[in-house]
Amino acid sequence: MRKACLLPFVLFSQFILAQPQEKPKELKEVVVEKEKKTFTTKNGNIKVDVANSIYNSVPNTLDLLSKLPKVIVSPDKQSISVVGKGSPLLYIDNQRVEINDFNSLSVDDIKTIEIIQNPSAKYEAEGRAVILITLKFSKRQGYKVVVSETANFQKYFNNYSGINANFKTGKVEFKSNFNYNQLTAWESNGNNFTMTDYGIQSNYLATAVTKRPAFLYGGSIFYKINDEDYLSFTLNRRSRKDIFDVTTHTLNQEGNQVDDVNTLSKNDENQGFTNSFLNYNRKIKKLDANLFTGFQYSKFNQQMVSRISNSYNDGGFEQSQLRNQKFGISVFSGRVDLEKKFKGEMKVELGGLFIGANALTDFEIENVNPPTINDSKYNYKEKNIAAYTQFSGSYKKFSFSGGLRAENTIVKGKYDTEADFSVNKNYINLFPKARLEFTIDSTNSISVNYAKSISRPNFSSTSQVSVYINPYFVWANNINLDPTITDEISIGYQYKDKTLRIAYFKISNPVYFGASFDASQNLNTFMSTNFDKETNFNIDLTLPFKYKFWTTTNVLNLSVNKVEDDLAVMGKVKPNLYYYSNHNFSLPKKIELEITGWGLTRQKLGVFEKNALFTMNAAVSKTFFESLDCTLSWNDIFRKMTFRESFSFNNVSAKGVYYTDSHIVSLSLKYSFGRIKNEEFKEKTIDENSGRIR
Repeated sequence: MRKACLLPFVLFSQFILAQPQEKPKELKEVVVEKEKKTFTTKNGNIKVDVANSIYNSVPNTLDLLSKLPKVIVSPDKQSISVVGKGSPLLYIDNQRVEINDFNSLSVDDIKTIEIIQNPSAKYEAEGRAVILITLKFSKRQGYKVVVSETANFQKYFNNYSGINANFKTGKVEFKSNFNYNQLTAWESNGNNFTMTDYGIQSNYLATAVTKRPAFLYGGSIFYKINDEDYLSFTLNRRSRKDIFDVTTHTLNQEGNQVDDVNTLSKNDENQGFTNSFLNYNRKIKKLDANLFTGFQYSKFNQQMVSRISNSYNDGGFEQSQLRNQKFGISVFSGRVDLEKKFKGEMKVELGGLFIGANALTDFEIENVNPPTINDSKYNYKEKNIAAYTQFSGSYKKFSFSGGLRAENTIVKGKYDTEADFSVNKNYINLFPKARLEFTIDSTNSISVNYAKSISRPNFSSTSQVSVYINPYFVWANNINLDPTITDEISIGYQYKDKTLRIAYFKISNPVYFGASFDASQNLNTFMSTNFDKETNFNIDLTLPFKYKFWTTTNVLNLSVNKVEDDLAVMGKVKPNLYYYSNHNFSLPKKIELEITGWGLTRQKLGVFEKNALFTMNAAVSKTFFESLDCTLSWNDIFRKMTFRESFSFNNVSAKGVYYTDSHIVSLSLKYSFGRIKNEEFKEKTIDENSGRIR
């Protein structure tokens, strides 16, 4: 069986190796290129070169992130977590974004991705970790067009088509992209519920197949005023239409009564997301300081119509509900950052941020038997005003940084039928951050970090949109979530490019899915819930190696994690291990072979127990005729990505299973053409780290 599974890679490799040798050509110029590493590590941070690696062939940004060390994408691809850190801040260049922005971004526009473990006070206080995407900008005059086509063979065939173009003349660069994805997504999950107090046991298995055509398009303009000043504007748009049926089989036992229920939910959903950036960077020469200002506007709209029918004990389907749900949110933000350097590597940074969000949910349910209508409108507004200061520098063998961030958050939520606010919060928090590093010699250093951070509910949690699974169970959002506060301290040791890190953190009001049972409606609801507290102790080891044509990056994270709540049944707490290993082989004739595996041992977290996970991916890539990139890849080779979770909370015991469609054989083709002048535009070389927000 394994020989048959590896046959596509064997045939592809043989085809590449059989290509004839090119005839010698007359050299017009000699270009000496420095070997580029796919992964680089420093102080626990991991940086990935996407533009010059096999990762450039991945069809979308979320799938790309799922292949990176310590990054885990949820089965529904609606959330991202970093091992040992939780949900990270997401950044594109100097602007914070949300997961919808990542979905709207073309992989071909990405230069690097960096996973930052200890972000400074310059980032929002939510940042225990940051995933920073840096976009490409050309230094050469001319134009370039890249046409891409990716075919994914999963349970259903999926196709990704795209065209990216950039044109640079003088100091102005224009970029545009257009992508069309014709997707069919398969999803399945199940749960076994026990409500002992009511003598109820209920289990279901739901499966959905979604037809999902999607358009992604956008453009940007970058104007380099002089060697250090620039102005840029970017606009991206994503629109998609989901047509999907959810079929659910349920066995519900209440006392001696057993019901066999089949549910059919026919859904028609439209989503649209628009995002725009305006950035201006200026070097103030009189002060020897750098000023950055940025503005961002995002808008997301969702409308879903659901027609739900149930069949009890093979009695035939009868319509039960008609749901019409609308959700819209707009977010405006503006930031300013000032950086001033002094003698002796001393630096002062000051800045401020404003975010304003406005969300509206229109929720309507029409029940057939008995005929009733439930209609509600909910409006949510949030403002966040922040200011920070940070001082950093070095003295002899010591380097240090310390910062303080103050944030004022104002939240108001109200149903249109109520006179009073259902949510009314106004709070100010201070978030200190500090780092001290001692350099032993040119290859050894020790560092200590402390940070206090906050994690606020996602804007999407303000939506009342819920998912009907069966007559006894729904998934819903929670508009009453409180923010999560984390205190963390860590000690790190670095030898060359190898890093050892020990960390401890405690969290108040951590957010996980919880359950609540309403006996009057005989309805069980899953929603995000604040638990009492969480503690974690972890040891993290990053080990890159290189031997001739073989480069490998390995990450190990040993963790003891404990989640507690008075409403939950506490189980055992045991250590768990996360492991990641990436291997890249540079073979003859410029063939790149990559094999990646990662996994998690069984997790016993007190309240929750989760199963072990393991996945292995492989890819082989070659460029033909200097303009055609071909990549054959295989994800989740052994079909092991099935998530299981069990817990008892609020008198409800749940054992859930979440299946994924991650076993993929993919063929990606990219053809590039254009006219690029050999002579580079004369400009001062700028350290790519200098403009980053830290």
